[in-house]
Formats: sequence, structure tokens, C-alpha cells
Amino acid sequence: MNKIVKKQVLNDQVTLMEVEAPRIARKGEPGQFIILRVNEQGERIPLTVAEYNREAGTITIIFQIVGATTMELNELNEGDYILDVAGPLGVASETEGIKRAAVIGGGLGCAIAYPQAKKLHSLGAHVDMIAGFRNKDLIILEDEMRNASSRLFVMTDDGSNGNKGFVTDKLKELLESGERYDVVIAIGPLIMMKFVAATTKPYNQKTVVSMNPIMIDGTGMCGGCRLTVDGKVKFACVDGPDFDGHLVDFDEAIRRAGMYKEQETRAREEHCRLMQQAQ
Repeated sequence: MNKIVKKQVLNDQVTLMEVEAPRIARKGEPGQFIILRVNEQGERIPLTVAEYNREAGTITIIFQIVGATTMELNELNEGDYILDVAGPLGVASETEGIKRAAVIGGGLGCAIAYPQAKKLHSLGAHVDMIAGFRNKDLIILEDEMRNASSRLFVMTDDGSNGNKGFVTDKLKELLESGERYDVVIAIGPLIMMKFVAATTKPYNQKTVVSMNPIMIDGTGMCGGCRLTVDGKVKFACVDGPDFDGHLVDFDEAIRRAGMYKEQETRAREEHCRLMQQAQ
């Protein structure tokens, strides 16, 4: 069992938790993830680790409250325990030799993009970070991202923070001004990553995306996280989660991501009904 040592509400949809997991904290690197179960009856869900504290033996997870399991997880508080946490899983993000990088996060994807920017920045790389949110009330980790980058650009769809536009608008502006990077790293909704890759392709700009489809075991056995990359079947849990953004079949990935929406909605509604009965 893994004790929750810190819980912080980042906005009305997103929660941060710091959890005791000394073995994972000792070995984990940016880009890797864990799979957890809240309780014996719970499903297994993957969450990317936002921070590893090797000295304290803790990891930080940031999750959006969208389904039954994340609702159950959010009901836990400091001092409570998560039943089990497995990891680190997946292949760590490549950082060696990178001198200039653009790191792009969309919404909750900023929690995954942040540790990558932080690692690159700590290695001396120039990091331009672009973070996108629907509005200013949903902005998270702004100070942390600013400290982990050379330049931070925070965009909002509605312009409520004074910078209206999508992350691709700022990225295209930088590329058109002559900026070039060893790599552009994009993490967020599938549609966002698809358009980031489309934006960088005419500039022959290397682009890496982080694919986080449905997973069950995290070891490649269930096949739930399969996707097509360069015409070949890959598994995000063992081959990724990072892939060449210009080779990913995003249309297929988007179709697969929508396959279980009906079941997810039913599970969420059932959890809400049980909580109301318990009150």
C-alpha cells in the first residue's frame, strides 16, 4: 500500500497527489508512468509521473477527475492509502544531446510535459515551453513550468489570460521567425498532438509525441494500448509512450480512444449514484 503524503487541488477538475513509492522514486525518469488501483474492486489505470523525489522516496501524480476511478482516487486524502502502485513503466524520454527543445503541453498534458522540460533545462538545454488551456481558470503549474524553461508561453483558447490562441499558433510563429529545435515534444489531447505534428512537418522539424491510450497491464500482454506507427503495430506501454509524431496514425488512435466512452459514462454515473445513496 502507498500512503498519500500530500494532496493539492489545482483547479476544480485537476488534483495533485504526492505518494510514498520509494522504489519507483529511485528508478523513475521523465516520460515514464505508473499503474495503480485505488482498492480491491478497482480498475487499473495508468498515470504519468509528474515528479520523482528520490530523497523523500515519493512520486507526484496529477490527474483529471473524469471517470469513476479518478473520482474514487480524488476522494482519498492525506494519510490515506492507495492499494497498489506499479512502476516505473514505459521507456524514459530521450534527453541526451538535446541543446534546444520546444516542449508543448495541452491542458493536463502540461503535467507530463513539465518534468521533461525540467530535465532538459537542468541539463543546460534551451527550452521554449508552450502551454495551452481552454481558459485562465484551468491553468496549472504556471510557476513550475516557468522555472523549468528558458521561455514560457501560456495560451488560452478564449484569451482570458491575455494570450489568445492555440499552442500551434505560437509554435508556428516561432518556427516562422527562424527558430529551430533539436526536438519538439508535444503532450496533450490526441487532436492537439496531431496538429502539432502537422505544423512541424513542413519545416522538417523532429517531433516527438507522448501516446497515452487505454492500458490494462502495462506490460504489452493485453494489447489494449496498441497503435500504428509507420504502418507497424506498436504498444504504448512497452514501446513508448514517446513516438515520432510524423509517423503516428492519429486518426486511428482517435477512433480507438472513443470506443469506450459509453462504458466510461455509465461507470461515472453509477459511482455518482452510489455516492449520493451513501450520503
